[in-house]
Amino acid sequence: MTERSRQDRRAGRGKPHPPETYQPVGPGVTADLDAAVEPLPDAPALLSSPSGTIIRATDQAATLLGANSGGALPGRSLNELLTVEGEFAKPSDRAQDIWFRVLSWQNRGNPKLTVTLLVDVSDLMTPTARTLANERRKLQNAQRVAGLGTWEGNPHTNTLRLSETLLEITGTPPGTETTYEYYLDHIHPEDSPRVDRCWQELIENHIPLEIEYRYIRPDGEMRILLCHGAVITDVADRPLLVGTAQDVTEQRTAVTRMERSSQRFTDLVSVVPVGIGLFDETERLIDANDAMCDLLGYRLQELRGNTVSGITHPDDPGGGLGGTELRHASNGRRDEPLQRMLARSDGRPVYCELHSSLSVRDDGTKSWLVVFQDVTERRRNAEALRFQATHDELTGLPNRAAVKEMLGNMLAEGDPDRIAVLFCDIDNFKRINDSLGHDAGDDLLVALARRLEGGLPDGCVAARISGDEFVVICSDVHEVGGTDSLATRVSGLLRTAVPVRGQLVRVSASIGASVPDGTNDGADLLRFADAAMFEAKRGGPGRVSLAGPSLMASADSQLHLEGQLREALHHDQLTLYYQPVVDRHGSIVSAEALLRWPHQERGLLSPGTFLPVADQGGLMRDIDRWVLRTSLREAAEWPGSGATAVSVAVNLAGMVPGDHDFVDYVTDCVNQAGISWDRVVLELVESSLVDLPSRARAAMTELVDRGARFAVDDFGTGFSSLARLKELPAQIIKVDRRFVADIHSDNSDFAVAKAVVDMANAMGRSCIAEGVENAQQFDTLLGAGVLKHQGWFFSPPVPAAEFHAMLAGGSLIAARGPN
Repeated sequence: MTERSRQDRRAGRGKPHPPETYQPVGPGVTADLDAAVEPLPDAPALLSSPSGTIIRATDQAATLLGANSGGALPGRSLNELLTVEGEFAKPSDRAQDIWFRVLSWQNRGNPKLTVTLLVDVSDLMTPTARTLANERRKLQNAQRVAGLGTWEGNPHTNTLRLSETLLEITGTPPGTETTYEYYLDHIHPEDSPRVDRCWQELIENHIPLEIEYRYIRPDGEMRILLCHGAVITDVADRPLLVGTAQDVTEQRTAVTRMERSSQRFTDLVSVVPVGIGLFDETERLIDANDAMCDLLGYRLQELRGNTVSGITHPDDPGGGLGGTELRHASNGRRDEPLQRMLARSDGRPVYCELHSSLSVRDDGTKSWLVVFQDVTERRRNAEALRFQATHDELTGLPNRAAVKEMLGNMLAEGDPDRIAVLFCDIDNFKRINDSLGHDAGDDLLVALARRLEGGLPDGCVAARISGDEFVVICSDVHEVGGTDSLATRVSGLLRTAVPVRGQLVRVSASIGASVPDGTNDGADLLRFADAAMFEAKRGGPGRVSLAGPSLMASADSQLHLEGQLREALHHDQLTLYYQPVVDRHGSIVSAEALLRWPHQERGLLSPGTFLPVADQGGLMRDIDRWVLRTSLREAAEWPGSGATAVSVAVNLAGMVPGDHDFVDYVTDCVNQAGISWDRVVLELVESSLVDLPSRARAAMTELVDRGARFAVDDFGTGFSSLARLKELPAQIIKVDRRFVADIHSDNSDFAVAKAVVDMANAMGRSCIAEGVENAQQFDTLLGAGVLKHQGWFFSPPVPAAEFHAMLAGGSLIAARGPN
C-alpha cells in the first residue's frame, strides 16, 4: 500500500457511501457552498451533506429520478429518493423498471460533502441477473449475520481480495490495497508466526488451512477469526487460494468466560476444607476433591464407583442414605441438611452434614453435587455440653435436670404405677466436711456414687441433685421386689465405711421414697420423696420413710407456703424485729436484725417456720438481700452519732462472700442507706467459714478495709480448729447459747467460754455471749471476761418502732430492776 493510499484511507476517501446510511434532515439544512467544491461530473450525479440531504444535482440525475431538472432535487433526502436492493438501487418515485449501480466518494474540494454517481444498468438487469443479485444480497446478509466473510489469494501477485463482509469484519476500508503482508501485519504478534507457517504450507504443500488467531483492526479493536483455506485452480489451471474467515470473538469470549468460571469452581472445590463429591444418577461417585478423600481416608481411585450408601457406616442411625433422600429436594436442593455417619477406610465413624444439589454435566446428564461437612468435633462438643448440662460435675451421675427429664419420659411412655423415686441424704455429712475438709467430702461423695452405680439393680438409675443428696429412680419397682426392698438395698449401699484421706469414715443415709398416686408429675415425685426423707431424718440416722397421703398433704402445704412467701417477698410484706446487744452496764451498743412474717392467715411467723421452706425453695439469697437492704435503711434513722451510734448486725445464709457480686451489693446497700461503714456487722455461721476460699477471704478483707465488721455466729458448735480463727478476717466472736445456758453451774461450759474469751482477746477480737436469760448467767459471763451480751434477760426481739424508742431509754439492766 502506497503512502498516498494510506492517507486517502485515513481521510475516508474511496470509501463507498451506501445511500441507505443517509438519515433525512429537516428544512433549513444548508451546506457551505461558498467553500470551493469539486464540480459535479457531466453524468447523473448528486452532491449531498453528511446527513444525506441533496445540495446539488445534475439534470441527468434528475431525469433518472423522475424530476424535471436538477434544481428540483436539493433539500430532498437520498433515502427518500432511492430504494436499495443489495448492490443495486432504483428510484423510489418511478414505476419504470430502472436500475442503477451507486458509486460514492468524498468531494475533493470539501471532504464534508459526498458525490454520488448513478450508473444506469437497466439493460443488464435481466430477470436472471436480478435473481443472481438478489441471491447475492441474501448471501451477503447471511454472511453478515454469521460474521463470515470470504477471501481469495493469488500466490503469484501476493494479493488478497476480501469480500464486503470480511472488509467489515476486519475494519478494512474498501479500496484498500490488500496484500498478504498487509493482512499479516494486522494479526496479533503472538499469532502471526503460526499463521504464516500454515499459510506457507497451504501454498507449498496444498495442506488445507484451519487456524484461529487474533486480528487487530485499524481502529485498534481486536477480533478473533477462524480461518479456513484451500487451493483451487483458475481457468488457466493456475493455483488460487480461497477460503473463509469467521468472526468468533463473542463465541470465544463466552467459552473463555465459561472456562474461567469452571476453573474458578474447580479451584474452589479443590481448596475448600469440606468434602465434595459428584454422584451420577445411579448414586455412584464420579469425582471428589482432596478434602473428601482425606475425610474418608481413601485415594480418589478407591472412592470412584462407590455409592453414598456404600460409604455410610453400618451403625448409622439413619439406616444409610439412598437416592430417594437425595432427590427429596425442592428445585434440586435440600432445605435441611442430612446428618449421617460415614465410614472411614480404617472403620472409624465420621459424622457429616450432607448438603446436596442437582447439577447438570457437560454432556447434559444429571448428577448430584454433595457437600460432606465433618461435624464430628462439633457433635462431640455438643454431646459434651449436653453431658455437662445433665450430669453432675463431681460424680458424673445425672443431675436434677436429667432426673426431671427421665421422670417425665417414664411417666409419659411407661407404666406410672411401677415407678419409684428414692431421695437419699447422707447423715452428718456437714460434720465430715467441717472436720476433714471439702476435698475429703468430695472424695466421699464420689465413692458413694460408684457404690450406687455398681450396686443398683437393672432398671434403676442413680443421680446426684445437690450437695450430699442422691436420687434413685426405678422404672419398674415390681421387678426389684417392691419399694421397701429397693429402699433397703439402697440404704445398705449407703451404710458403709469408706477410706477417705487415710481415715475410715462410716456413713449412712436417710431415705425418703415416693410412688405415683395417679395425679403426680416428676416434680411432685421428687418433692414428696424429699419430704419423706426429712421425715426419716427425724427418726434418726439411716432411717427410711415412705411418702404417705398425710405427708404428701403436708408437702403440698409447704409448697403453698413457699408460693405465699415469694409473694410476700416480692410485695415487701416481711418485717424486721431487733434484739439489742448491751455492754456490761446495760447500754445498747448494737442490735441483731431478726426476720418475721406477718402472715394474713397464720399470724406472725418466726424464721423457724418459714426459713426451711425458703431454703428448699431457693429463696435464701433473696431474703438475705431484703433483710440487708431494709435493716441498713432503718438503722440509718436510729438516734446517736459517732461513738454513741448503735451498730446493726445482719445474719447471712444465702449471701456468702464468695458470690461474684457480694461486695458490690453490700456497697450499694450501704450507700443507698447512707449509713457509715463502722455501723455494719455481717454475721456468718462458723461452718460457712471453714476452708474459706481465697476469693471469699479477699471480699471480706475489702469490706473490712472500708470499715465493716464480720461476726462468727454460733462459735464453738462447728468442727473446725480454733487455730483457724486467726486466719479469718472476723472481728467479733459470738459464743453459742449452748455454752451460756449452764455456764453458772457447769464448769465445762465456763471453761469453754473462758478459753474463747482469752483467745479472742489475745487476737484482738471482741466477744458477744448469746442467749443470756438471767442474772446468774450475766454475772458469770462478766467474770469470764465477756463484755457484750445478748438475750431475753435484757430484751426480746422487738419491732423497729419499739426498738427506736428503746434507744432513748437508758440502761436495760437498770430498767429490769433486781432479778
